[in-house]
Amino acid sequence: MAKIALVDDDRNILTSVSMTLEAEGYEVSTYNDGLQALNAFNENMPDMAVLDIKMPRMDGMDLLGRLRQKTDMPVIFLTSKDDEIDEVLGLRMGADDYVRKPFSQRLLVERIRAILRRQEVRYSEAGSPIAEAANESLIERGDLTMDPMRHAVTWKNQSVSLTVTEFLLLQALATRPGFVKSRDQLMDVAYDDQVYVDDRTIDSHIKRLRKKMRTVDDDFCAIETLYGIGYRYNEQ
Repeated sequence: MAKIALVDDDRNILTSVSMTLEAEGYEVSTYNDGLQALNAFNENMPDMAVLDIKMPRMDGMDLLGRLRQKTDMPVIFLTSKDDEIDEVLGLRMGADDYVRKPFSQRLLVERIRAILRRQEVRYSEAGSPIAEAANESLIERGDLTMDPMRHAVTWKNQSVSLTVTEFLLLQALATRPGFVKSRDQLMDVAYDDQVYVDDRTIDSHIKRLRKKMRTVDDDFCAIETLYGIGYRYNEQ
């Protein structure tokens, strides 16, 4: 049973969404602001967090920044229709997705399910038949090595910590070096068919991915943008 944390200063949202998620079989904890949530997370980290951006004491952006210092736990932002700048900034900071208010609770549930399914590969047990088979599915492209089952990435033998969405996008590009992936194709890789995201979401994930790779190599340029077309991976 996955543990989901809801952080929002709107008690109506906390009550209604928690009831919906509990009906889906999730264990849910609710918090009224970011500081309260951060204190609780220091004691018991959930499997995933759904954060409002605008909250008292500590807002969602500040909380995400604190979380990303120590964990890649998946995070979905709840934003208002006027928070486009915050949405892009949140994705650059490492959020996995965002949902705009007012939102369909069914849509939120589907996004949570999709991200948690992708997250499951990180918890494969070493030595299991699945994990052993995964050793044969390592992706090695020049200086890049990816282990899909262990959700591990290294560049020039240095570890790079990626969110699930970033990992899937890099995997899709690196699997076929030189081949162009359109934004629509990358959306299909990163999101379920019933979940709509726009081009800017994919672009923000790619920018964040490049930034993380450049933390270990300032000259990283393996992901190429073809303006108006999409992206491709150039093996180095």
